[in-house]
Amino acid sequence: MGNDSPTIFQRPLWVVVFALTAAIAWGWAYPLIKLGFGEFAITADMTGSKMVFAGVRFTISGMIILAIARAAHRRFAVAGGSGWLYVVAFAIVNTTLHYAFFYFGLSYSPGARAAILNSMSVFLLVILACMFFESDRLTSKKLLGCCVGIAGVVVLNFSNADSTDGFSFSGDGMIILNALCSAFAGLMTRGLSRRVDIFVGTGYSLAIGGVLLVVAGYVAGGSFGQVTATGIVILLLLIAISTVGFALYNKLLSCNPIGKVAIFNSLIPVVGAVTSCICLGETFYMKYVVAATLATAGIYIINRAKS
Repeated sequence: MGNDSPTIFQRPLWVVVFALTAAIAWGWAYPLIKLGFGEFAITADMTGSKMVFAGVRFTISGMIILAIARAAHRRFAVAGGSGWLYVVAFAIVNTTLHYAFFYFGLSYSPGARAAILNSMSVFLLVILACMFFESDRLTSKKLLGCCVGIAGVVVLNFSNADSTDGFSFSGDGMIILNALCSAFAGLMTRGLSRRVDIFVGTGYSLAIGGVLLVVAGYVAGGSFGQVTATGIVILLLLIAISTVGFALYNKLLSCNPIGKVAIFNSLIPVVGAVTSCICLGETFYMKYVVAATLATAGIYIINRAKS
């Protein structure tokens, strides 16, 4: 297998480049999704329509990845008698439930707030990886990094004197459930790579999970209220973010210590908070700076920790 010659996805410099690319791309998804809701006339109470919007995005993204995999002659076979069951389970956790919670929660939470709150998935994944994989040992520095990062989430939930932005289950609660799905999906990625080519598996996950979202959305009465040229452009940008982000991130998780890759996602809340305030005109609170700083510090501490 050429263990003495690491692939480009295992070389430290490229791990940083690819992980940062995925994180920055995902950070931009926060304002784009909210802008997309506006362009397609999807209001906060249109749960079905939000699922259709998300489902179309991920179905097309998955199909693009599978088409690229076919052109590159990647192996499509799924190993093991229960291999397909695992692939479907991964698709449900990684795409269907993950983004059902995300799109619903984002409707009731400011993009900047949701971005920072979602960073909780990074620290959950680091802790879970230490529990399940020998390559990810729990050290005092990793534990400190997680505590510092989670402190950022706590700071985020302090209400401002001039606002009513305390914790809400429909907003913050859904984002936390999304973070849990993201963490468990990251944990399952290693198992996916043992059953199918990880690039192909990523395509399967997005396509299957996306179709399930579309079906569930239509059953719930969802549809696009309107279709505009700007809306199509936003949808295409979101598809590109999913295609590039998941392809790079899942590949990195499959061949590197999970904690060392996941920690780069702490950049997502920083990008998401700043872009949401710029693109959506949201109020920028100083607690966003404190929360983002703590989240980033947690990432740095974990990244400096020895396995």
